[in-house]
Amino acid sequence: MARGFESKDVEQQQQEALERRAASRGPQLTPEQIERERKRDSLQLQRTRVLHEIEACKDDRRRKMLQSGLNYLEEQLAALPTES
Repeated sequence: MARGFESKDVEQQQQEALERRAASRGPQLTPEQIERERKRDSLQLQRTRVLHEIEACKDDRRRKMLQSGLNYLEEQLAALPTES
């Protein structure tokens, strides 16, 4: 009987921990907000990668192509709606 009580107590503690974590994350995001944040993160990662490639690039033609890609990524980031 004591064993069942302990497992219930552990289960309750785990549930409370999950609830605390969910509450600490702030307000729940809508699917649209989640998608927008995912897209923003992806664009920022791509932008960082392109910047590193530009810094390491020695070929002028390749650098121009990368700069063009960077400009495109920055336009995409600017076009994303801001949080409302």
